[in-house]
Amino acid sequence: MIHPDDWHPVGGLDLEPNALKAVRETTANIVVTAGPGAGKTELLAQRADLLFRTGASPYPKRILAISFKVDAARNLQSRVRLRSGSQYAARFDSFTFHAFAKRLVDNFRPALTGQNALNADYRLDARTRIQNEQISFDDLVPLALEILEKNAYARGALRQTYSHVFMDEFQDATTAQYAFLKEAFEGTGVQLIGVGDTKQRIMRFAGALDGVMATFAADFGATDLQLYQNFRSKPRLRRMQNRMILEMDPGAASPDEDLVGDEGVLQALRFETDEDEAAAVTTMLQEWLDAGVPPHEITVLARQQPHLITSVLGERLTAAGIPYRNEQQSQDLTTEPVAALIFNYLRVVADEGWPAAYTELVRVVTRGGIEEVDGVLDSKLRALLRDARLTVRAAGFDAADYSSWNPLISSFLKFVTRPSLNALSPSYQQGTRLNDVMIEAAGAFKRELAIDGDPIAALDRLSEEDAIRILTVHKCKGLEFEKVIVFGVEPQFFWGDDNDVKSEFFVAISRAKDELVLTTARHRAKPDGASFRWSEDSPPHDELLGYADES
Repeated sequence: MIHPDDWHPVGGLDLEPNALKAVRETTANIVVTAGPGAGKTELLAQRADLLFRTGASPYPKRILAISFKVDAARNLQSRVRLRSGSQYAARFDSFTFHAFAKRLVDNFRPALTGQNALNADYRLDARTRIQNEQISFDDLVPLALEILEKNAYARGALRQTYSHVFMDEFQDATTAQYAFLKEAFEGTGVQLIGVGDTKQRIMRFAGALDGVMATFAADFGATDLQLYQNFRSKPRLRRMQNRMILEMDPGAASPDEDLVGDEGVLQALRFETDEDEAAAVTTMLQEWLDAGVPPHEITVLARQQPHLITSVLGERLTAAGIPYRNEQQSQDLTTEPVAALIFNYLRVVADEGWPAAYTELVRVVTRGGIEEVDGVLDSKLRALLRDARLTVRAAGFDAADYSSWNPLISSFLKFVTRPSLNALSPSYQQGTRLNDVMIEAAGAFKRELAIDGDPIAALDRLSEEDAIRILTVHKCKGLEFEKVIVFGVEPQFFWGDDNDVKSEFFVAISRAKDELVLTTARHRAKPDGASFRWSEDSPPHDELLGYADES
């Protein structure tokens, strides 16, 4: 334990003055408004380190972090582990709002009565609700709120467990989510910090509460701090961002002297056809990969419907053998433990040159709780993998046909055992979630395998590490990449309220650390599945592209 005055930022980092104030504050609630790249995740990780090391969060109290995306929750957990080590990180609970609400519903389900009563084996579905038997993701937060309102034990459990609460990307809090936080922690000794960026508030369609950060400051008496510096992007990219900030929020713009330098690459590329666009982007991506840029450091962003807007590009990438993952289809599968387990198993069986996959496979299977004498489990797993490899390499095994792989997957999951699979995630322990994810993972592998018949290439496309990610602007929030391509910068895609359009475009361009490329095509063929509003005559969005003009 150390005195707060003796604490210094971990990793030898220099924090800007307001960031250091936010980290060191131990008596007041805090709300931090920060621009993209200002180091919001790092600020929270440093704050967790100070609270743990100085005893401001005394053992056995824990810190709760609530994010709005799976990636953000996982990134924050990883950053805390990096800065503070595994012992302190074990007292840091990082959840999405939905995941935390589900945990409360599972622990205090009997408090729900009447129409909201749930059976012990209730199911979770993406959209549909069936009374007593099934709820949707949108039901989780309202039901958790009802539990807190009705049950003093639930309220007490939260307040006794957590000394501090972190809210990341707080500008996206919905009315129900904010009401949940108020019911849980307002007027208690639990200290809260909300961190967000009002210029990234792009979730109005999902019911985001207008002015939630100002409301929080008033309701909780929070100290208001602002961060301005973008430490993510190179100077040339920051100057483009600053041109937009000068219009959207002049008071938050950086002075010119802070943006000096020629580092960074910025291009706005205009093409006659989507075929020309796809060919040029494919060549660019291949050059980046050949130069050693890791695939996971590259992303292609589309404002909406990336599976349609980038369909021609997808055909080109497949023909070029460049793995990519369109997250409109893959969703968050790689964040699901049982899906990752299946994919690692297939990698190890299809190609022995994946030691990391084997190590992760052993770690997850063992942690799953299979009761075996030391050494016996490893021996049985090795035998299972050996037999599976022999099957795959035997004459008559058609590696391009999913039906050949299905029995191997089934045998492996049977070997792991159902109780061990259930133990991989709390969400697997009730309803049909485990079965749903296993079916989804198998279906994703089948879909990718059908593209080229290559199981390794299929797994690459399903990987976070080995594939270029194609994302919507909404999905890219909180992420950063060395190379970013914003695809289809045209009015038919970037349409709607001018402030919303610019806010979303700003989110997209601010993901890039080193190189940003904007593309547009005058003729964009209508793909199968596109709505009647799709226009093949596709003029560029000159206003947005104009921000890239440094002259």
